Amino acid sequence: MIWAMSCDAFVDLPYSFIISCVKHPHLTVYSERHLCEALLAWFAANLESVRQTSGFEDVLVNKFDQMNMTKSEYTNILEEIRVDLLPLWFIMGKCRCSYFSVIAKHGVCNIFGLMKKLTKDSNFLKLADDWSYSRIRLTEYSKKLDLSGCPQMTSVAVLLSLFHESDGPLMLNAMRNTNIELEYSNWLSHFPILSFKAMAEVDITKCSQLDVGIVLEYFKKSFPFLTTIRMAYFLDFETNKFCDLLSNSTVCEVDLTVDISPLLSSNVSVLYCESESRSMQNRYFSMPSRRRPRPTLSHISKLTLEGRTDFSDSELSDIAECCNSLIYLNIRGCLSVTDIGIANLILRCVKLHSIIASDTSFGRSSISALCSRGQGTANIPLMEVDTEHLKLSDINLQLLHIGGCKGVCETSLEDLLSKEHKLKSLCLRGTCLVDQALYRFPGSTLEMLDVSNTMISRDALMHTVVRNSGLTHLVASGCRNLCLHRSKNSEDNLSPPNLSENFFIKLGKECQLEKLTIGWGFSDLSVNEIAPALISLKALTVGLGGSLGPEGLKQLCILCPLLESLSITFQVISDVVIMNLLVTLRKLQALSVCYCIGDLSPLFLNCKASYLRKLKLERVTPWMTNDDLALLTQNCANLMELSLVGCTRLDVDAQQIISSGWPGLVSLHLEDCGLVTADGVDNLFDCKAMENLLLRHNGCGIRRNFIIHAASKLPMLRSLSLDWCDASEGDLNLPNFSDRYSLSNVKIARCKLRKCSLDFHNKSAPERPVHKETLVLVWNSTSLQKTVVKERIT
Repeated sequence: MIWAMSCDAFVDLPYSFIISCVKHPHLTVYSERHLCEALLAWFAANLESVRQTSGFEDVLVNKFDQMNMTKSEYTNILEEIRVDLLPLWFIMGKCRCSYFSVIAKHGVCNIFGLMKKLTKDSNFLKLADDWSYSRIRLTEYSKKLDLSGCPQMTSVAVLLSLFHESDGPLMLNAMRNTNIELEYSNWLSHFPILSFKAMAEVDITKCSQLDVGIVLEYFKKSFPFLTTIRMAYFLDFETNKFCDLLSNSTVCEVDLTVDISPLLSSNVSVLYCESESRSMQNRYFSMPSRRRPRPTLSHISKLTLEGRTDFSDSELSDIAECCNSLIYLNIRGCLSVTDIGIANLILRCVKLHSIIASDTSFGRSSISALCSRGQGTANIPLMEVDTEHLKLSDINLQLLHIGGCKGVCETSLEDLLSKEHKLKSLCLRGTCLVDQALYRFPGSTLEMLDVSNTMISRDALMHTVVRNSGLTHLVASGCRNLCLHRSKNSEDNLSPPNLSENFFIKLGKECQLEKLTIGWGFSDLSVNEIAPALISLKALTVGLGGSLGPEGLKQLCILCPLLESLSITFQVISDVVIMNLLVTLRKLQALSVCYCIGDLSPLFLNCKASYLRKLKLERVTPWMTNDDLALLTQNCANLMELSLVGCTRLDVDAQQIISSGWPGLVSLHLEDCGLVTADGVDNLFDCKAMENLLLRHNGCGIRRNFIIHAASKLPMLRSLSLDWCDASEGDLNLPNFSDRYSLSNVKIARCKLRKCSLDFHNKSAPERPVHKETLVLVWNSTSLQKTVVKERIT
């Protein structure tokens, strides 16, 4: 279906052919969403053109005649879509679609009706007559199954889709009458579950009602050659059962990502911290314990554990023992693993060539382990090496991300870079990177380089760029020394000759960039100098230190026709430029304009930008009123993420405008936006697919039980940020394990009243709230951590 949509002739296919395909038993789609998107695209192309025509009804009837269909038949084909299988964010976003709104709204009611019953009875089973609408489309040709974003999906629905179509209703009735316990899967061997041998990949990300242990048992039996499983954001999944769960399976790629903790130890000042362990009650994602002294070797080669704060050295040791084929490991944000634990895994997993360990304890021991692979243990100081399992390796690193790892020192980093010449992706964000390390880096195959917030100079970066002409992603924001040709600590004998040529001219000649993040040293002149490298640019971020003005932004419209994401912070803007961007860049999906100066006015809101999915307007639209916001919902109708800061003229009616204009929002940030929350936050609950919500300084109307109430009303809400200033009763009730629902973190800021420093001696000057501290709640599968920090955490 994805292939069909990509063909120009797809929209010209006759109705009879489309309906026969949809009803065909061998119709093969990755997900119900792809089918829905294809049908809506077909209708949009065939019917939208006549909607603007005078005598619309007559033209429409003629159009139906040309397609050999009656006016009522076109809705019949849409009723073939199994709305119970659509992702919640998708179906919410289609509630405004003229062809699909009635079906979408009815589907939303069905989904929440089902979820309400599941809340009361986790073993609730649908009637056999309704089961067909929940049956997943699986055929002998299915290679991929995508159920991501469906919080209404249950283990029963998955199981019944694996039976023959005629057996499903019988099994459903049998399960209801005999009350079979799904937790005990040995009974599966007595029933004829279908086998789908072509199935290679399954995605159950954000399917919060699924029991991972049970569903994976189904997949083992029905998908015998499954190689990839993505099950991100299952916060309750216990990582200590990982090896048991995937032993004796063909799976080689696993994604267990959860949200990164906002408490990255190197970036916050902790005032208070306590941890509350989860009670040893029967957890939702339970599975029989069958742990062995030595886990069975698995086929896992790619493993993503991003954000898993419950993942410790013990689990890392199990991974090293049971995953001897591991080549890729992502432990970004795994705060509980130690430098020594990472080092031991590096030494024992001899095939490992890709490591993402940003924001962890990765440090000198891990670097020593990387430098010593293939040389024994003699050069591994200060480390408790597990010599019993040590194996030598001559594998060269291809990917290394250690951004934010404060345990990395200049000397060890320089030593590591001097030995790794096969790297394709390198992230050194916020490390002790200096010029000498880049000068001694021998690599010439880099495709991605992140040196943001380091002390490197322009000359050192240019030296690396010249050697790596295949570079497509460059992140160099926060590098103050890019304004200098050479950093103060740079050694003259290391600096290569003939570097007088401008850095951006050289970058333009050597590379074809797809992503550029820059700040210091970047200006309007730089845009012209780097022009040849921007033809294929898809994402551009210009931040603090850059001096990109209206002329430079105007040039971008000409030079970057493929631009999909643009973020400008602390720059100079104007109405004409922003309007030109929205009109010219038809592929633009994300626009962020933050803390800029210029004559931005309501005029730019008249530009129609239905292609935009993400929009940030922070401290640039103080004049925005409810009417302006309503106009924005019309011209940017397909937004999924919205951030407004400093829109002080908005009031409580803005909630209704947002929820009715963008029902499919997954992220909403409102700060210093007048009186939006002065009378509560009930209307925002209509954005039922919300995953990330920030409400700060928008009016003192948030009730005491808001956090728990929001978590119960919004089944996909994972991150919530508030301020005690907005609490109508002066306090907020905090959730625990039993009533957190899908929440993974909650951040509540506290302010103190303070006079402006210019008015300090003026006793009559008003006091204004300024930030004091932030309470942060972070959950994982085993504990709840409550921390108070000085910093303002968003």
